[in-house]
Amino acid sequence: MHKLGRGHRDKVQQFMTITGASEKIALQALKASDWHLEGAFDFFYSQPHKSYTDTTHLEELYNRYKDPYTDMILADGITLLCNDLKVDPQDIVMLVVSWHMKASTMCEYSKEEFFTGLQALGIDSLEKFLERISFMRSELKDEQKFREIYNFAFGWAKEKGQKSLALDTAIGMWQLLFAEKQWPFVDHWCQFLEARHNKAISRDTWSQLLEFARTVDPALSNYDAEGAWPYLIDEFVEYLNENGIIQNGQF
Repeated sequence: MHKLGRGHRDKVQQFMTITGASEKIALQALKASDWHLEGAFDFFYSQPHKSYTDTTHLEELYNRYKDPYTDMILADGITLLCNDLKVDPQDIVMLVVSWHMKASTMCEYSKEEFFTGLQALGIDSLEKFLERISFMRSELKDEQKFREIYNFAFGWAKEKGQKSLALDTAIGMWQLLFAEKQWPFVDHWCQFLEARHNKAISRDTWSQLLEFARTVDPALSNYDAEGAWPYLIDEFVEYLNENGIIQNGQF
């Protein structure tokens, strides 16, 4: 490391401190990302790094949040975790945490989900967890990751054994997700559903809405009525026009 300039040496040291990785791994990740720290973290955490987490420490962390009567982390444990991480339980970063854990249900983590998710992130202590929060927030700005998190949210938020997502839950999730990725119609969409639909939301409607929000401009000038949109989205466009929300091709 003595051959490196001071700026590069500082980055290697910072990387090693945050990730617990060796100097060799730190250099590999930083070189792969052209010495950008965020890119190096992305590179590092996209690889399997179970060897960098201490399972004894993970066990201690899990036991802190585990329910006293069942071998799972339930709502009370997640509330305690949020307090420790200094984030609100409604904060979207907790959805990103659950995505990393591949959690099957909202407000609970199995031991396997908790261990696998944190090992993949290189977390085995509360300190490392706190350090990773800003990285997890930044993942929402990555278009591909946002899409994955958005699609994950459907299965995670729906009730066990149900194929569709309850309307009030879907509305809450849309408001959370589209606050992060601005879509000018989100409030109109939620009002439309409450006024006209009032039923659970299918997976097809859920996934297609993101595509609609991503590809159709706010004036709807490139909306194709003959396209393969779910009927609910077609009805929403009619609702926008009927209510004067779109006038003369303007939002």
